[in-house]
Amino acid sequence: MSAAIRAARTLRPAMAASATRPFTTAGAVRLASVKPFHKDEPAGPILKTSSFPGPEATRYAKELNEVFETRSLNMVADYTKSAGNYIADPDGNMLLDVYAQIASIPVGYNNPILRKIAETPEMVDAIINRPALGNFPSHTWASILKTGILKYAPKGLDNVYTAMAGSDSNEIAYKAAFMYRRQMERGGPEVDFTPEEIESAMRNEAPGSPKLSILSFKGGFHGRLFGSLSTTRSKPIHKLDIPAFDWPQATFPQLKYPLEQHAEENAKAEQASIDEVEHLIKTWRVPPAAVIVEPVQSEGGDNHASPSFYQKLRAVTRKHNVLLIADEVQTGLGATGKFWAHEHWNLQDPPDMVTFSKKAQTAGYYFRNIDMRPNKPYRQFNTWMGDPAKALLFRGICGEIERLDLVNNTAKVGDYLFGKLEGLAQKYPDHFQNLRGKGRGTFIAFDHPKRDEFLVKAKSFGINIGGSGASAVRLRPMLIFQQHHADILLEALEKLVKTL
Repeated sequence: MSAAIRAARTLRPAMAASATRPFTTAGAVRLASVKPFHKDEPAGPILKTSSFPGPEATRYAKELNEVFETRSLNMVADYTKSAGNYIADPDGNMLLDVYAQIASIPVGYNNPILRKIAETPEMVDAIINRPALGNFPSHTWASILKTGILKYAPKGLDNVYTAMAGSDSNEIAYKAAFMYRRQMERGGPEVDFTPEEIESAMRNEAPGSPKLSILSFKGGFHGRLFGSLSTTRSKPIHKLDIPAFDWPQATFPQLKYPLEQHAEENAKAEQASIDEVEHLIKTWRVPPAAVIVEPVQSEGGDNHASPSFYQKLRAVTRKHNVLLIADEVQTGLGATGKFWAHEHWNLQDPPDMVTFSKKAQTAGYYFRNIDMRPNKPYRQFNTWMGDPAKALLFRGICGEIERLDLVNNTAKVGDYLFGKLEGLAQKYPDHFQNLRGKGRGTFIAFDHPKRDEFLVKAKSFGINIGGSGASAVRLRPMLIFQQHHADILLEALEKLVKTL
């Protein structure tokens, strides 16, 4: 018998004896034959303190609180010790991380390939000579884009504007939608501004500052800048005290689960939402230039809709000459079992724009029509306009996704995980309510009546997990999450719910 198997067998009595310390040694493994994508990660969670946070993490948190906002602190991490799917803290604990920096770590902590990229002369140049890309792009910038960001562009969208964060991506996409709308209304990009437009714009008045809007959905989250915040409808705390634009919101269909048992009711809810979108486009006092929608409403509680819903939405926006923006900030780069989540929609006519960030490490928006470039320079502009260093990381991340076939891995592991969670939902129906995300990779969620307590207590079982909306527990593991990680998670979740 191998030492690894002996360790695994001797661990289980200890797990049964202590509900709050399911793992106590890095030598414990699930299966001797498991080969993780990241060779340096532990075989399971390591718990060295009896409570969270431990004394060292508490000390660091107090020190940080003297100089930085800590009221939203989840945990103090030690990234020098984190590896693969596991996040470490200063006390030596290592937790299986299925939250992954709010869904933004794609290929694991301290990925060795990304580390090599970070040490290249190309990366050093990008970091210490960061260019103002609009004015002074590097001679290598076109090559970096073509071999990375544009190489992995969504089908039918061959142009890109780079940005610095998800909110920024949506913000500049809105600007592009407004400028495109007005250019078309004037008769095309070659038609110049009128003196009245130029003068009135400086007074924030029409026609230079036109009365236009972006239509979004209740429960959606698109960022925290002024335009993106006006389309964010997930939680009041994001919006309180901030002036907002007079922009419309439609009802996102609230599906009932299991889907098979509520097919007719869910179809009616989706059609009602589409009818509302069309009504708002036709009647809202500030006409929408675009509709923005997430493939899965992430911050709003992991709310899903069917491919049919998105196909109808595309048809309505096309019918009324309104642009469709797919917000893939959280869903992009493989987490749903497709590289881009809107591929699940099976559209014949792709979205006009797709915004991205998080797992991409860089940010921006793809667009389909070169006429959507502003007709003059400095209209879509800021000092940085993105970051070549982050674009190099994007290229490296996508290389890892291809090399390890991580999109297919995520689809397969997601199917396995969802099936096992269905079993837990049947066994503990009060703890795994409205399980959703079937067929969407590891982009899975369920509701829990004591959600906040659930999230806090999970750390004592070796799991770092997150929530969304009012009651959802959301799973956001990395793309290198494998079946043995799913088994560790499932066992911990079952032990956790027995204590609630």
